[in-house]
Amino acid sequence: MTTAPERAAAAPASSGVVTPVRLTWLHLRFQFLESIRIPMAVIGNMLFPALAMAFFVVPQQEVAQNPLWATTAVAGLAMFAVCSASLFSFGLGVAEDRQLPFDPYVRTLPAGPAPRMAARIINAAIFAVLGLLPLIVVAWLFTAATVTALQLLAGVAMVLVALVPFVLLGMAIGYSMPAKAALAVVQVVLFPLAFAGGLFLPPMMFPAWLDAISKATPTRAARDLLDQALTGTTAYGGAWLVLLGWTVVFATLAAWAYRRDEGRRFR
Repeated sequence: MTTAPERAAAAPASSGVVTPVRLTWLHLRFQFLESIRIPMAVIGNMLFPALAMAFFVVPQQEVAQNPLWATTAVAGLAMFAVCSASLFSFGLGVAEDRQLPFDPYVRTLPAGPAPRMAARIINAAIFAVLGLLPLIVVAWLFTAATVTALQLLAGVAMVLVALVPFVLLGMAIGYSMPAKAALAVVQVVLFPLAFAGGLFLPPMMFPAWLDAISKATPTRAARDLLDQALTGTTAYGGAWLVLLGWTVVFATLAAWAYRRDEGRRFR
């Protein structure tokens, strides 16, 4: 019994040497097809930010018809879509894969973990971008949010950069616990980070003590940097350092969780 990526990789007669790029592509195709086999999970991820914009931003005309405020609201909800896709794809997806009987064998193959992990990151990026499309449509049709082509490109680049720490956090969760526990932990982690980071409520409305805590979170740093890319509003001082610091912390936790899981299962 083999998985689709390994079956495809096991036929070198027609394609020659199986390169890391080809292995990554095979794992990506397999993971993408596996994800879309559960349409409601994909639809929920795509619709939630757009519904939040429709229900909580569009009715507030003083916000929706102000180009700066509307674009800032889009930035916050866009970052929520990125966090959600990253944490669920890795936190829950990795934990579910670990429960499959064939997973330990796949992890011991000579190709190593790199192609599989790279495919997971790309898959998370794809679903994060897909989650932004309905949000952008709602903002374009019903608000005064506006960006230039250069700002849009900067925003997309910032989204891809901000994806990294949340992917690493998801990996740390996924390799640390079973799927049922991972689902609960992802939800417990995601929503407090989203609220504290100003993804739902503008940080300008926070009291001083909450604003200080908010600036220490990766969601606030990512949100303000994305807002800066889209609107030109200067992010708070230290936002890049906060985002980089949390990236290092989450990378350390992910590496520890992966090695711990490997040591416990393959000994």
